[in-house]
Amino acid sequence: MLIRSADESDLPEILAIYNDIVANSTAVYRDQPVTLEERLAWFRSRTESSYPILVACAELACEESLSPTHIVGFSTFGDFRSGSGYRFTAEHTVHVHAAQRGRGIGTKLLLALLPHAQRLGKHTLIGGVDAENTASVRFHERLGFERVGHLRQVGFKFDRWLDLILLQRHL
Repeated sequence: MLIRSADESDLPEILAIYNDIVANSTAVYRDQPVTLEERLAWFRSRTESSYPILVACAELACEESLSPTHIVGFSTFGDFRSGSGYRFTAEHTVHVHAAQRGRGIGTKLLLALLPHAQRLGKHTLIGGVDAENTASVRFHERLGFERVGHLRQVGFKFDRWLDLILLQRHL
């Protein structure tokens, strides 16, 4: 498994992973799939802000000479909230292809974000996790995140209200 910085050619694979999560889980509180144009705008916004977008892929698929068709996960972070007082806090995202979960890919992707956050002067990373996703809550806690909030019925998807757990790690 190799972790590298994403480029625009990776967006179809990133989009496929993300849209599968949108369609089949409550990991993202979104009802409609993302378009390639939306993902491109997201990519460019993160890049312009010097925020990393990392991908995990089989080593051969990561070589420049081959098509990156074996991307199995991605991670990134962005602003937690607007306002200059929040400039030292970022909210991260880690998503792994459904068939590849439980193999340590998410751990590698999240740990790879930490040096980028430190380099950019971030003090705290926040993770927002659906309260029913106990595997993701445990994943974050194993990596040093602490539960700091439980927001009740703040999301709505699949015809039901959803609770959000906030987890925090100081860098």
